[in-house]
Amino acid sequence: MNQDKVLDISWETILKIGIALLCFYIIYLIKDILVWFIFALIISILFNPAIDFLSRLRLPRVISTILVYVAVFGVISLMVYWMAPFFIFEIQQFSQMFPQYFEKISPVFKGLGIEAFESFEKFTETFERELIKASANVFSALGAIFGGIFSAVTIFAMAIFLSLEEKGIDRMVMLLSPKKYEAYFLSLWEKSQKKVAGWFGARILSCVFVGILSFIACYVLNVKYAVSFGMMAGVLDIIPIIGPIIAGAIIVIFTALISWEKALLIFIAFLLIQQIEGNILTPILTKKFMGLPPVLVLIAVLIGGELWGMLGAVLSIPLVGILFEFLRDFLRKRKESDSGANYSSQGGPNTSSPPGGSPKKVVVL
Repeated sequence: MNQDKVLDISWETILKIGIALLCFYIIYLIKDILVWFIFALIISILFNPAIDFLSRLRLPRVISTILVYVAVFGVISLMVYWMAPFFIFEIQQFSQMFPQYFEKISPVFKGLGIEAFESFEKFTETFERELIKASANVFSALGAIFGGIFSAVTIFAMAIFLSLEEKGIDRMVMLLSPKKYEAYFLSLWEKSQKKVAGWFGARILSCVFVGILSFIACYVLNVKYAVSFGMMAGVLDIIPIIGPIIAGAIIVIFTALISWEKALLIFIAFLLIQQIEGNILTPILTKKFMGLPPVLVLIAVLIGGELWGMLGAVLSIPLVGILFEFLRDFLRKRKESDSGANYSSQGGPNTSSPPGGSPKKVVVL
């Protein structure tokens, strides 16, 4: 028999819905600040293992945090300072050789119907017109530049304060999680931090390995733009599968414009580098850490790059790693609980109806 259902919504439920909508609206208004906080949290997670190591050596946490951040940014600054002259020299080389490269590649693009490649003068005019169009609103450009600088400073300042606060995130997790699940969420959070920081560190080491060997291969084979090619190969290697393919294709194509023999040797060298990195180095570095599916890494890079450029593309990978670890553990626990319930159940549920037919069912929210 059909059951009549009456939906009774109380004023308390309406109030809860209104509060929830207001919270979502406030989150929408401060979404940029939330993105900054998430990036700062990821940076602090990546730096905290080194800070905790120094703290275990009885160094005050303030000094440990300052040493780690200064060391990391100092190394990055020294690398930029050391590599900048080589980049400038290679850019000058490329600008001088570009007319010759254009003569070699223009027939291909001209055959595809791209008007800009009909002549070098046409290409120059098109490039200048697009450049002027892109920089028409100089105030917007300046605002974007200084806004980006302000965002970067804010993110790293927040990351430093998060690192200074020992167990600060743990207390936040305890505050936001239900009382009976505090221990579970804390253990899962600690495990996620270790695995993600270890995985990301392993990826950075792999990228450095690929970048250095790519530079050495280009330098030994006397290929132009060795520094730029090595840097590009190392940066793109953080994207599994697709990154190395893009880097290898660009290097081989540019080398082929000069010499087909060198291009073939570079192709073989790049294949060997990727085989060593993929089959020897990466398994050794990541055997104790979680392995993210390549498709998730690619999606993370695309979303992070759309939200906040290059830094967002890099930092989105650890964030997705944390979410992946939480989701995987949640699904595993749910599967175990469902299996236990199936084994413990005896017979089907009681489906008998009470005498007198089916009563009216009132659903109260």
